[in-house]
Amino acid sequence: MSEAAIARAALRSDRFRLEREADWKRLEAIVSRLEKGRLRGLTDEDLLALPQLYRTVASSLSIARETSLDAATLAYLESLVQRAWFVVYGPRSSLSAWLRGFLGGGWSAAVRAIWPDLLVALLVMVAGAVVGWLLVASDPEWYFAIVGRDMAGGRIPGATAKVLRGTIFGHGGQGGMSVFAAQLFSNNAHVSILAFALGFAFGIPSLLLLVHNLAGLGAMGWLYHSAGLGLDFAGWICIHGSTELYAILLAGAAGLHIGRSIAFPGERPVLQAAGEAGRRAALVMTGVVLMLMVAAVLEGFARQLVDQTFGRFVIGGFMFALWTAYFFAFRGSRGSVAQ
Repeated sequence: MSEAAIARAALRSDRFRLEREADWKRLEAIVSRLEKGRLRGLTDEDLLALPQLYRTVASSLSIARETSLDAATLAYLESLVQRAWFVVYGPRSSLSAWLRGFLGGGWSAAVRAIWPDLLVALLVMVAGAVVGWLLVASDPEWYFAIVGRDMAGGRIPGATAKVLRGTIFGHGGQGGMSVFAAQLFSNNAHVSILAFALGFAFGIPSLLLLVHNLAGLGAMGWLYHSAGLGLDFAGWICIHGSTELYAILLAGAAGLHIGRSIAFPGERPVLQAAGEAGRRAALVMTGVVLMLMVAAVLEGFARQLVDQTFGRFVIGGFMFALWTAYFFAFRGSRGSVAQ
């Protein structure tokens, strides 16, 4: 490029900047004050001018790109437009405010909104447990097909009551999550995520996952019941299962909700129905993650420290009542997260 061409390009860039720089500087000053939370220094005129200034600077950036202005001007405009976008269109609330809205009624409202899917998922889970129980009762060989040898460990058909009792009692000194507890939690977390993620396929994979997962629980329930330890096994599961199985139920219902919206969008376009259902289901799943974390603590510590069936039922029953009251009795405030 000749010196004359370079000079013309520099002159064009300088003229472009001089003609528009006042708007750039004003927008930068407003954005800087808003980023620092200094609202008192802004006038009503500045706030009203903010959207128009943003559009003006965005237009300047577009022109600068098309006319290949100098790199410094382009970098400055790109940075300013990005910062202004977050001020004009970005989130209007902080993380703490969002959490207050989420826990203060947004999550429970989202759960109540998918109640038909919750009922279907609950029926499927109960059916899965019953099927697992009946299959193993008719032929113990089904146990290994449903539960798997790695998950079963020493909990196998033919094991004595003493051996099975030793798997659910006498671990108070461990103080942490056992290998089996870790496997069980990992499996249920995996099922919860998949049940939600595969909901787009009309919810069918979500229901199949619920059946398969609960069939394993039904098979193990039969095993302990046949050894006269059914109530003790129920307490061993209840202390964390009232939270963990609740989370699986919500995840399956969230996936089914998306699938049902796609299959039966009603008068809405499919994409609109799926989008609305997806946002609602995602809110439910955010809470499911929280529930799985609580279940992990209960499974890894409380179940080991509380070494009696009655105490386990008390804790598990309390958690079940707490979750149910929050979802279906607690209505929250008007400032809750929007659905």
